[in-house]
Amino acid sequence: MFERLQQFLASLSGGDSRPAFAVDDPRVAVMALCIQVMEADGTVLESEKTALRARFREFYPVDEAELDALVAAGTDAESEAIDFFQFTSELKRQLSEEQRVSLIGLLWEIVYADGERSEMEDHAIWRIADLLGVSGRERIMKRQEVAERVGAAAGAEEADDV
Repeated sequence: MFERLQQFLASLSGGDSRPAFAVDDPRVAVMALCIQVMEADGTVLESEKTALRARFREFYPVDEAELDALVAAGTDAESEAIDFFQFTSELKRQLSEEQRVSLIGLLWEIVYADGERSEMEDHAIWRIADLLGVSGRERIMKRQEVAERVGAAAGAEEADDV
C-alpha cells in the first residue's frame, strides 16, 4: 500500500525515469541481498561495486538503465529491511533449488571481489543460505569454487557441520 502511495505521489510530480519494480520482483530481493553482503564487512570498495554489477548482469540479463534502477531499488529495499528474511522468504518460493545455490555463488563472487573474506561476510552468507534452504555443504562448495576461480585463499575451514 505504501508503495502504491509513493508511485501515485511520484506520478503527480512527474516521477522519475526509472522503471518501477513489483514488490515481489525477485531481482530487487537479490540486489538487496547482494548489497547487504557487500556492506557486511563495513567497507564498500569500488571493486565490490563493479563485481556486483557485472555478476548481477550474468545472473539477470538487464541493460544498463535497468541495472541502475535495480541498484537503486535494491538499495532502498535493503535500507528499509530489518533482516534477511523479508528477501529470502520470497526468493525461496520463487527460485528453484539450483537458482538458490547459484545465488549463493553470486554472493561469494561479491565477497571475493576485494580479495578478502571477512567473518561478517561469512556469517551473512551462512544466514542467507540457511534461510534459502541451501545446505552448508553446497554453500561451502560454492565458496571454494569462487575462491579457486578468483585465486583467493579459501582460508580456514568453517566450523559448520558439512
